[in-house]
Amino acid sequence: MPRHAFILGGTGQIGRAIAVELIEQGWRVTVAHRGTHPLPSNLSERGVEVVFLDREKPGELAWAVRSGADALIDTVAFGLDHARQLIEVQDSVGTFVVISSSSVYRDALGKTLDEARQSGFPDLPVPIPETQPTVDPGPATYSTRKATVERTLLDHATTPVTVLRPGAIHGPGSQLSREWWFVKRILDGRKVIPLAYRGTSRFHTTSVANIAALTRVAIEAPASRVLNIADPSAPSVAEIAAFISQYMSYAGDIVEVPGEDYPPILGRTPWSVPRPFVLDMQAAAGLGYAPVTTYADAVKLTCDWLVETASDGDWRERFPGIARSPELFDYPTEDRLLAART
Repeated sequence: MPRHAFILGGTGQIGRAIAVELIEQGWRVTVAHRGTHPLPSNLSERGVEVVFLDREKPGELAWAVRSGADALIDTVAFGLDHARQLIEVQDSVGTFVVISSSSVYRDALGKTLDEARQSGFPDLPVPIPETQPTVDPGPATYSTRKATVERTLLDHATTPVTVLRPGAIHGPGSQLSREWWFVKRILDGRKVIPLAYRGTSRFHTTSVANIAALTRVAIEAPASRVLNIADPSAPSVAEIAAFISQYMSYAGDIVEVPGEDYPPILGRTPWSVPRPFVLDMQAAAGLGYAPVTTYADAVKLTCDWLVETASDGDWRERFPGIARSPELFDYPTEDRLLAART
């Protein structure tokens, strides 16, 4: 009998990549989702089982995994209640993999990504190891809720739990694709694309394919641990711009804008940070993990998916996550600032 993996959030950006990886390695895969997004055809055609599940309803997760699973991968764990749900079903599960976030890290002064605009950008080591202190658990912010999930599971679960801390996730299927910042400008015919901090910012990228590869390594060697997950290198914003521009045959100009303000006024991309945010990958490598792709290669699939998806309706409906930050596409202000700079 093939081993069985149960993926919560299985039709999302991360879940679908993990499903593909495990199917190719001979696992039987069940994906659970609320029914908001259909199962991609490349999964339904390969025999992936589907469970419609609203985990906010008491007892639904326990019912869904009542027959057991060798591994449960939770891509959508966002707080104490979600962590408790996993503990409630642990007797039916061989091992857990839970997607957290590298945003949980804090510096020596307690500064974090969540409060960077108010208190300043954190001064973190380069690269950041898993032993770096994290925010305190609590309900206040995205990062404190993720820390709550981590601490609850690592302190109270008796089933092995691997916590993965990715960086800037990229890949097809995202409602919050950072790459849209560049792709939309190219599609809109913008003649100049400005980059804050002269394009030197490095916010470590993480391909969903690499998340999937480490997930497979983790479930095949169960243990309780925390692992960073990121691409083999942390490209600068200028390098990201070059990769996307070359692939999409962009003929305009990339302008590197000086300045140290945070957040920057002109050329603020979703990766623009005043100091490097780079993850240490030694712990994952020690388990036998090896990256399966680079940002330069993986971003091609993301660009293709973005162009295809945006062509079928209003991009704000297709990518609601990034649509909640309309200032990222404030072209009139961008043009005014570029003209003043010239």
